[in-house]
Amino acid sequence: MNTRYAHRLILTLLLLGSAAALPAQTATIKPGKKTKTAPFIIPPDINGLRTVIAPPEKTKPLKIAIFDGKGAPNEGIENVARRIMSIPQATVTRIKPEEWASIDLKAFQVVVFSGGSGSAQAEAIGEAGRNNIREYIRSGGGYVGVCAGAYLACSNFKWSLGILNACTVSKKWQRGQGFMDSEVTPEGRKLLGDVDGTFKVRYHNGPIIKPAGLADVPTYRAVTIFKSEIAEFGSPAGVMVGSPAQAQGLYGKGRVFISSPHPENTPGLEHLIPRAVLWAGGVGEP
Repeated sequence: MNTRYAHRLILTLLLLGSAAALPAQTATIKPGKKTKTAPFIIPPDINGLRTVIAPPEKTKPLKIAIFDGKGAPNEGIENVARRIMSIPQATVTRIKPEEWASIDLKAFQVVVFSGGSGSAQAEAIGEAGRNNIREYIRSGGGYVGVCAGAYLACSNFKWSLGILNACTVSKKWQRGQGFMDSEVTPEGRKLLGDVDGTFKVRYHNGPIIKPAGLADVPTYRAVTIFKSEIAEFGSPAGVMVGSPAQAQGLYGKGRVFISSPHPENTPGLEHLIPRAVLWAGGVGEP
């Protein structure tokens, strides 16, 4: 190999390696008067290169419908779908917004709404689509919502599904992004296994919830709770620590699981979403 070419190749690889090792942060770069936000970096060792949540012990083949449309960026859909596909014999079908009003959801065991914008997702499927989902879950279907999908499940917005007895503590949804400390609750061990101590989970403006006080929907159960807080952009401080990061509840005969943060692309938490999907699909105690 040409010596000069080899030296250039080695230098390039070193530079790439250095860039990949940058800490998770959001920086601002100002070329002239414009401000540009640097990409948010997810360190592979954010949880010490350990598997925090073990693979599920019990599985079964599941057919999953996942929302694919306005309010759900493709990258987020793929991140969640990739985790679901780790379940043996699971299938994931993307459903376009206009299909949710008329599709027979009984062909699936679980419906999934990933991150993005809950209000945009609600608008995209329309009132008829929301009614179809409610009836499906009431009759025994499962629901898993991540970040935007968690907002969609709540009960305090006019566009909400109202399938979880929860409301947000504030209308200020924009809290920022970062890696939050989280901890499994005693109730959550039934779903996630024996996980001791705190661990990191990627957070990006997910809902901070409290009980909504609905008379006709059972109280939700916290699966994990936040142990640290971020409160930017004028959002209220002092409300995040101790509130659910993940929660599960019942709606009619169906099961509902929500995640405020993003375990689907947090190293060490790869098996959290599969466990949630399996539970929503009927595996384990209600």
